[in-house]
Amino acid sequence: MRHLPFERLHNFRDVGGYSTSDGSTVQWRRLYRSDGLGKLAGADWVAFQALGVRTVIDLRNPEEIARRGRVPDHPGLAYHNLSIEHRPFKQATLAPDVEPVRFLADRNAEVLVDGAAEIAQALAVIALAENTPVVIHCAAGKDRTGLLAALVLSLVGVGDEDIVADYALTGLAAEKFVADWHANPANPRITWPAYGHAPAEAMRLTLKELAATHGSVHDYARDRLGVDDALLVALRATLLDP
Repeated sequence: MRHLPFERLHNFRDVGGYSTSDGSTVQWRRLYRSDGLGKLAGADWVAFQALGVRTVIDLRNPEEIARRGRVPDHPGLAYHNLSIEHRPFKQATLAPDVEPVRFLADRNAEVLVDGAAEIAQALAVIALAENTPVVIHCAAGKDRTGLLAALVLSLVGVGDEDIVADYALTGLAAEKFVADWHANPANPRITWPAYGHAPAEAMRLTLKELAATHGSVHDYARDRLGVDDALLVALRATLLDP
């Protein structure tokens, strides 16, 4: 099952099950993606512990973590804060006429440049088998998490259409994200109709423009992130069925 049921987490899901170009399959229960783990408590925390997660990669910035909390400390759970977005923006209060596909693709392009060092560190953490299961997350588990998940899946050989579909699954949680926002009286009114949504075309455009700029995801990883063949081999060995 791709989506895992939690009461307060709306976008926690397994990244396993996708086929690769060489006939392998991404293993289940190795890599998860989620919205903010600072919401874990009670039965949700018990359910999270039952997954045996060893590593959490938190892609948010320190201000977000201070405001919303982080995953609880737990013996045997390693925590990495790797903030990949260096030019923060607030989606909820964007102007209503901001076109979401172009806007989100442009933000992804910024992160691919600004956050290169942190993305490289995240890939190195994910590639180590002893770190798995790994959870990657940001606030909604949508854009920053979606971009890192897309890079990981592409580097192990998953096709673009599956990557796009994985990104768009966040849309299933959009209504709950909006409800959570409205439930907090301190939040301003939502002005952007696309808030919480993950249009497939945004990720499709991101991958298209990444390839146009760098040649391919593999070329981007090698030339911009410094990812070598050894790390790619380790990533595949850790995440794919033997």
